[in-house]
Amino acid sequence: KGDLDIDITKVIDDSRKVVEGCLFVAIKGFDFDGHDFVNDAIAAGARAVIVDIKANLKQIHIPSGVTAIVVDDTRKALALAACNYYDNPSRKFKLIGITGTKGKSTTTSLIYNILKDQLDKVVLVGNIGIPVFDRIDEFDDAIVVAEMSSHQLETVHYSPHVGIILNLYLDHLDHTGGIEAYHKAKMNIIKYQDSCDYAIYDFDNKYLKEQDFSKIKSNILTVSFNNKASIYISDEDIYLDNKALIKKSDIVTKLQGEHNLKNIMFALIVSNIFKLDINKTLSTIAAFEPLEHRMEYVGKFNDIVFYNDVIATIPEATINAIKSLGNVDTLIFGGLDRGIDYNEFINYLNNSDINHFICMPSTGHSISKSLDNNKVIIVKTLEEAVDMAYKVTEKDKICLLSPAAASYEFFKNFEEKGKKYKELVKMRSNSK
Repeated sequence: KGDLDIDITKVIDDSRKVVEGCLFVAIKGFDFDGHDFVNDAIAAGARAVIVDIKANLKQIHIPSGVTAIVVDDTRKALALAACNYYDNPSRKFKLIGITGTKGKSTTTSLIYNILKDQLDKVVLVGNIGIPVFDRIDEFDDAIVVAEMSSHQLETVHYSPHVGIILNLYLDHLDHTGGIEAYHKAKMNIIKYQDSCDYAIYDFDNKYLKEQDFSKIKSNILTVSFNNKASIYISDEDIYLDNKALIKKSDIVTKLQGEHNLKNIMFALIVSNIFKLDINKTLSTIAAFEPLEHRMEYVGKFNDIVFYNDVIATIPEATINAIKSLGNVDTLIFGGLDRGIDYNEFINYLNNSDINHFICMPSTGHSISKSLDNNKVIIVKTLEEAVDMAYKVTEKDKICLLSPAAASYEFFKNFEEKGKKYKELVKMRSNSK
């Protein structure tokens, strides 16, 4: 409906950022549906809108003077529109894309900082909280480092110059409908590469070992603790291309855990691809500050050490946190049930030294039935969980919030839950 022969001022997919004369593309997301904001976008000055044929179009009012385009897939339409409007920007920069079930934000931020400290023009974007369109005007002749989620990769038909798959586990099954669709979306990050590109993945990850790399046309690089790979550890040395690169002890970092050591190894490969100075790279790694909500030290209150690891939305991440921190006396876990198999997690907890399992709904309540009943404490709210942690946790030991599930059941996102936890820990300490 309307005139197609019009000029637009920008391509926008966030109604809050609409400018006069722009094209607004309605995208259905996990929390919000852009179709609910089309009328607001038009009122704010959108000259044209693209909507999905599957949406409830009766709620959308298109006034005269506004062009409306109905498509089968607004995500694909957004990609095509943006590509044309911005004159095919992917031809003008090098893109490093990072995906994986866990570790994306930390590794993306670390790689960005390493490159930024040694190169002139590096841009950080993506699922880390910086929309691509907010920084697209800075892309010319830049190296763009982008965190990419499975949702973003589902419909892509282009792969980055450097595509990184940190790991694959079970996650987002409620959205994709199954593990195969979820893993297929992740593999799109390297599917469309050519011989000039690089695909980097974790050779130790069991789900990645099940993937078919035979049709990947790029240079495949691997990361491993246990096998000879493109980068691997043998004794106390880290080898790259079968040559000793550095001593393991050369890596000084505030990042805790074996999983973060592997994230650092991915960063070392990228540093090598771009021919960076290894000593400067190590200096950046040493200075890098861990991100919020990731095994985050909250503080010591009433002789109890509190950690916030609310980013752990799958059991493997919670297990990694327990192993990395050690001395965990109380574990607070549980969240939205997304159909993940918790059998291995249950076995791990039952064989651990943790004395108190504070179980939150919904997964915590269901898992509690398979745990040692003497260690189980059932709560309904985060407030109750923190109160119980203060009552039962042994002095000088750790209380760890690591849900092994998503936070959407009672919170907007994991950030909201993590901030609330930290507030409660500090507030409750003053009342004990």
